[in-house]
Amino acid sequence: MSQTEQTETQNTGEETPQTDDAVVAPQNEATPATTAIGVVLIVGLATLVFWLTSNIPSWAEGTFLEAVARPIEFPVYAIIIGFTFNALLHALGVHGKLAAAFRTELYIKTGLVLLGATVNINVIIAAALPSILQALILITTVFLFTWWFAGLFGLEKQLRALLASALSICGVSAAVAAAGAVQARKEQLAYVAGLVIVFAVPMIFLLPWLVDVFNLDPAVAGAWIGGNIDTTAAVTAAGTIAGPEVLEYATIVKLTQNALIGIVAIALSLYFTLKIAPQEQAAASAAAGGSGEVQKVARPGAAEVWRRFPKFVLGFLVASVLVSTLLYFWPEGTAIGDQVSSGVSAASSLQTLFFTLAFVSIGLEFKAGALKEAGWKPILVFFAGTVMNLIVGLAVALLLFGVVFAGWLS
Repeated sequence: MSQTEQTETQNTGEETPQTDDAVVAPQNEATPATTAIGVVLIVGLATLVFWLTSNIPSWAEGTFLEAVARPIEFPVYAIIIGFTFNALLHALGVHGKLAAAFRTELYIKTGLVLLGATVNINVIIAAALPSILQALILITTVFLFTWWFAGLFGLEKQLRALLASALSICGVSAAVAAAGAVQARKEQLAYVAGLVIVFAVPMIFLLPWLVDVFNLDPAVAGAWIGGNIDTTAAVTAAGTIAGPEVLEYATIVKLTQNALIGIVAIALSLYFTLKIAPQEQAAASAAAGGSGEVQKVARPGAAEVWRRFPKFVLGFLVASVLVSTLLYFWPEGTAIGDQVSSGVSAASSLQTLFFTLAFVSIGLEFKAGALKEAGWKPILVFFAGTVMNLIVGLAVALLLFGVVFAGWLS
């Protein structure tokens, strides 16, 4: 028996039958050539996304679609195109051959590190204490509510973490960071990303309208918009509709929440490694005929925590601290500061590119059965979390930006 056969026997406990089929490579097996074709395909689809994002608003100008087309973000086009080509590649029978190029995790983790370079901690500190306090209160309240409410419906803990992170922090980016920390399935991430987009688009128009209805002060309005809309681009769109001063505060609050992605990911990684993993191991042991007692399952040590920790979060934090430090000592207007700012702009463009590649890959890797498996429960959870976020967000914005720190902000 060969070394390979011995390994297979050790792993499965059975001899591997020697048939002609075992010698022939599977039809869908990826090769370097097919992987290269997959890379060309996904880059081409990303280019198509950029082209649609740039041109559709102008094409819709003057039509009844103008109001809808203008604020739609690139993830919408990327995921739709990914879904479309997913079905097409499966129909042609070549999906498996190209799948090695659909590296969702690689693209999105790289994009998150680049995102860190655009989160300027100096701006957050200069924006004063209310932004930080609001972010902490909203993230804690909305995360815990969503986690609890999702638990009532019996959703998987990984999906609960993604829903709670997306709602309480900053949408898809937070869900991605959480997915890496809790080892969620790609289908769960795709589902949550879709919910974020579906809910964010109407919020772009709803919140500026409610700002006018309630006649909110610009600082309060900006804090409410920045703390409630899940994606940074949608916050920018809504803030622009509401006015330049509103946009300024909305951006600062959203940046504050973005800066907390890493902290939440670290907390989730520790929680799932030290508590959830032993529970799941005990349940598996019980199902296999063991005692199933959680206390008898060895808890992972520091090495296991480090192994499961999403390393890209450190890249995000390092990039943010590095850029913020450089801009603190050499602000824009100095030679070094201008170069750093140019680098940040380049990082932002690259971040958009890698996120686009990731969202296209999510669509290409998505399995329709995951939506049927999830059902209507995550939608109801996301809706309830959104309502809670709106109510608590408005109350906190009124308290901090309208009362406690109103004199300091004026």
